[in-house]
Amino acid sequence: MVSYEYVLGGVLASLLASVFIMIINSARKVEGVEKSSNGFVRMPENDEEKGTDVVIVGAGVAGAALAYTLAKEGRRVHVIERDLSEPDRIVGELLQPGGYLKLIELGLEDCANESIDAQKVFGYALYKDGKDTKLSYPLEKYSSDIAGRSFHNGRFIQKMREKAATLSNVKLEQGTVTTLIEEKGTIKGVIYKNKSGEEFRTYAPLTIVCDGCFSNLRKNLSAPKVESPSCFVGLVLENCDLPHANHGHVILGDPSPVLFYPISSTEIRCLVDIPGTKVPSVANGEMAKYLKTVVAPQIPPQLYNSFIAAIDKGNIRSMQNKSMAANPLPTPGALLLGDSFNMRHPLTGGGMTVALSDIVLLRDLLRPLHDLNDASALSHYLESFYTLRKPVSSTINTLAGALYKVFCASPDPARQEMREACFGYLSLGGICSYGPVSLLSGLNPRPLHLFLHFFAVAVYGVGRLMLPFPSPQRTWLGIRLILSASGIIFPIINGEGVRQMFFPTTVPAYYRAPPVH
Repeated sequence: MVSYEYVLGGVLASLLASVFIMIINSARKVEGVEKSSNGFVRMPENDEEKGTDVVIVGAGVAGAALAYTLAKEGRRVHVIERDLSEPDRIVGELLQPGGYLKLIELGLEDCANESIDAQKVFGYALYKDGKDTKLSYPLEKYSSDIAGRSFHNGRFIQKMREKAATLSNVKLEQGTVTTLIEEKGTIKGVIYKNKSGEEFRTYAPLTIVCDGCFSNLRKNLSAPKVESPSCFVGLVLENCDLPHANHGHVILGDPSPVLFYPISSTEIRCLVDIPGTKVPSVANGEMAKYLKTVVAPQIPPQLYNSFIAAIDKGNIRSMQNKSMAANPLPTPGALLLGDSFNMRHPLTGGGMTVALSDIVLLRDLLRPLHDLNDASALSHYLESFYTLRKPVSSTINTLAGALYKVFCASPDPARQEMREACFGYLSLGGICSYGPVSLLSGLNPRPLHLFLHFFAVAVYGVGRLMLPFPSPQRTWLGIRLILSASGIIFPIINGEGVRQMFFPTTVPAYYRAPPVH
């Protein structure tokens, strides 16, 4: 017969064990807890704060514009930005006319005006081997204010941040987001550290990640394949005039293009493209030598002295160019936007146009929804976003990737002919210049038109080879030119998605209706 002391001891031990387990669980809730294998943090149920509709990670061009836009729609927005001081970048300085139209749609056009010394841009001038051709934007049917805009990137961003912060339903906070909070496959918010290093959590039915090209969160919401085709070396030329006022200038140099465009009334940005991921050292003088001996002889003579003076001044900066097709993993409660979602070579200055177009589309998709709390239904509905954005994004992305490859010098005779054909085709004027520039400007986002113009350039190149008389060698070179053109554009189209790009209405998500509550 078991003594009652043993029974009592067993009961007490069980009670103590239960209390110990409760303390451990309680501590885990306070600490917040369980990390899953995919990098998310799992949170206990019913541990949510109310009061925010959308959390936005990042307040660059995309994040700041999105915050203002959604807040104007009545959403309560919490924006968390790593550094709220004015950015100092060498890209994101040229907004195409199509992007400026989107800025007007969002009510943000006053952020890119005289208050930041923004300059109007009316087109491009293209230079090759001492010859040049002027390519104007097709702006005839628009008001006189419609044009491209170029400016200091940091001033533009600060203006949008300031405008967003004036709205009472926007909370703009400096902090570093470390983790997405996930519960049962749904993103519930984020964990972040404020500028004092204290850790906080914020919750919302929808989290939109706009943390830029170096995003550390995109891997949780997409399957990114980031490419680094080249680097930009940036200089600022002071107190000089461009040969064609209020135009971007593209020099088809060797080994790759050189860009000039105004960023204020007294400054001209120069971007020298260097293929690959390594650039000459600035510290030991190799960069200055490269710019003076390789690049300087190829630029327009009107800019030569100012170019050399900018090199001697020593403020030479570089950055890696990145390209990444959009490859989202639809996740309830979260969305990617801006460079964290999709990047293209910055040669054509299309990134901000794509981001602003995406924001207009997302605003319109969310507008019928008063309640964002059904994360699964919302995610299913927003899958239409990925297809509906394709006309603009795929046109600008494909053009950027294809033009960069065509504009770079190459030892391959077929690529050389393609480069010559592109310059010649654009110099013809009429539809041959109007069509491609309308695509580049974001005013005519039609992938099929891009495809036709690209192969029209190739056919034009073959025609040049066949005159005055075809020969077996020239015929073979013409065939190689067509094959080279195909090798440039088809991989880019494949990355964008042939069906979504050319036949979006065949994608079921194209017809998704807003969820009804």
